[in-house]
Amino acid sequence: MTPSPPQIPAPSNPLLGHLALENFLGMPWQRRVQHIVDTMREVSTKTDPQEMVRAYAARMRGTIAPGHILGLSRRGLSSPTVRITRSSRWARQPDPWRSTHELPTVEGGILAEWMYSGQPVIDHDFQAPTGDPAYEYLEDARSLVVIPHFEDGEAVNVVVHTSPKPGAFDEERFPDFVLQSILFGRSTKNLVLARELKEAFDALDTEMRSVQDMQMSLLPSIPPSLESVDMAVHYQTSTRAGGDYYDFFDLGDNLCGTLIADVSGHGTPAAVLMAIVHAIAHLTPGKPTPPDQVLTFINKALTSRYTAQRGAFVTAIYATYDQRTRTLTYANAGHPEPLIRDTDGTVRELAHPEGGLPLGILEDVKYESTSVQLSPGQAIAVYTDGITEAFNAQKDMYGVERLKAAISAAPADAGAIVANIVEDLGKFAGLDSRSDDRTLVVGVVE
Repeated sequence: MTPSPPQIPAPSNPLLGHLALENFLGMPWQRRVQHIVDTMREVSTKTDPQEMVRAYAARMRGTIAPGHILGLSRRGLSSPTVRITRSSRWARQPDPWRSTHELPTVEGGILAEWMYSGQPVIDHDFQAPTGDPAYEYLEDARSLVVIPHFEDGEAVNVVVHTSPKPGAFDEERFPDFVLQSILFGRSTKNLVLARELKEAFDALDTEMRSVQDMQMSLLPSIPPSLESVDMAVHYQTSTRAGGDYYDFFDLGDNLCGTLIADVSGHGTPAAVLMAIVHAIAHLTPGKPTPPDQVLTFINKALTSRYTAQRGAFVTAIYATYDQRTRTLTYANAGHPEPLIRDTDGTVRELAHPEGGLPLGILEDVKYESTSVQLSPGQAIAVYTDGITEAFNAQKDMYGVERLKAAISAAPADAGAIVANIVEDLGKFAGLDSRSDDRTLVVGVVE
């Protein structure tokens, strides 16, 4: 037998309670019901299963019979081994769900008989055999009840209530007591599962925060400072990490490259593929490379190595901006068309180049670059579909027209346009409940 927890009796044992059986049975039925209701109310406030068991035992112990309580388990064991998980004789009660190494086990004997039979027992004239491995727990018992608790049809746990008096348990009340004990056992199990689920969620959330931090480190901390264009960015993931990606590239000779991409899916898988797109984009040879060749390079690398067998894909726009001539040259791989606001406030979509299949689907896709001459006062907005496909509580979609209106209504300042879109989208669909990542890059020509 493994060492048991300290057996020193506590001066006042919280498992024994103070409600004498005869007093409980002598109460009017209304008071007995109220006692049970008060007990269940107190138990319902507990979030820790150990505390819930203590509270329940302290309030209900005297309603059955005076004596001791013994908890047994066969979880992770095989016959005839039994683990003693709880005893009202212990001055300190280890948490049986966390501290199994502190709990004693016995081999065979009457505890194993009760544990592995899976049957309730009521014994009015009990006498523990002196040679039984659990004799120290049962030596003063003269009557007892044994109640199995089931999981998946098997008796996994057993609760034993003992009394120093023969015939202390009422057979007529025994069926109700069995039902009550089993139901409480299920409630305890549910609380244990809730605690484990919370701990697993907290651990996962910690990991996701790390993924989020790593992902954010891949994104530019601030937009580039350009002579002839003012830029602003908004970026939100639907969860801790996401699949949206934006980046800026100093191409030299007054050229700036901008990449906006949206990986299919959400969460960690999308974040991983986003990081892969980032790595590939920063390996693009021969800078400054025309936008159509950049998308072709990224597409071939993605398709040949990462996405062909996964069914994942990436929509993207890559653009270069010449600060001297105010010329924007771009190529589109299945991404929503950029929006341009003219100096009169009207907002329109830029033409969609041919060959706009998303990245990562087919290896031999040809993309086409298109150039547009911009004028001071014009604004360009590139976004991911998490903005236009946001829904409100009535299941209405935000859509491109609302986005155009928000762009049109803002002052001719990149930060003001971004702020107006975010505010309008928040009023429409909320900013805290997002079904998709949201990325927005705005530039105003100066």
